Amino acid sequence: MTSSRVTFYHAPNSRSGGTRALLEELGVEYDLHVLNLRKNEQRESPYTSVNPMGKVPAIWHRGELVTEQPAVYLYLADLYAGKGLAPGLDDPLRGPYLRWMVFYGSCFEPAAVDRAMKRDAVPPSTCPYGDWDTMFNTLVAQLERGPYMLGERFSALDVLWGSALHWMTEFKLVPALPVVRAYVDRVMSRPAVQRAAALDAALAEAQAA
Repeated sequence: MTSSRVTFYHAPNSRSGGTRALLEELGVEYDLHVLNLRKNEQRESPYTSVNPMGKVPAIWHRGELVTEQPAVYLYLADLYAGKGLAPGLDDPLRGPYLRWMVFYGSCFEPAAVDRAMKRDAVPPSTCPYGDWDTMFNTLVAQLERGPYMLGERFSALDVLWGSALHWMTEFKLVPALPVVRAYVDRVMSRPAVQRAAALDAALAEAQAA
C-alpha cells in the first residue's frame, strides 16, 4: 500500500495540525500542499475541486480523496501499519481504537460546539451524543485509565485527542481538569508533536508576513 506518496492538504492553525503531527510520528515522506486560511484559499478553486467542503485536513492517495479527521487518521495509521500506531484487525484493542476514533467526530466535537455556542439542549434520545455531561464524563473515565487512550499503548488516537484537547482547553471550550491537562501535556511533549508544531509556527509566520 505504501508504493505511492500521500498528498497532504494542510493549513497552519487548523484541525489539520494534528494530521501533520501524525505524519511526523509516522516518520514518512509526503507531498505537502499548503492553504492560507487568511486568504480563504480553502473555500476557493482550485481546492474546492479537491474537497468541495472546503475543509482541511484532506489527503489524496492512489487517486482517491480521504477527508474527515478520524478517517484521515485511520487511513494513515493503517497505510503505515508497520509504524505501530494502529492495532491490527486481530488485536483486541482494535475495537476500542475504532470506538474512540469515531467518538471524536460523532460525539465529542458536536457536543463541544453546541456547548460553546450555548445552544439549547435537545432530548438525549434525539441528540447524537446524548448530553454533554455524560459524553464528557465518559471521555474523562477513559483518560483516567491512562496514560494513553488505549492504556499503556500510544497510538494515532492520542495524536488526534491530544491535539484536539490542547486547542479546546486553550480556548476554554472544555474544562481543563487535571487528568485532561496531564494527558495533553504528555502528548504535546512528544518530539514528533513538537516538531510539527514548530514547522507550523514557522509556516504561520511566513503566511502572516
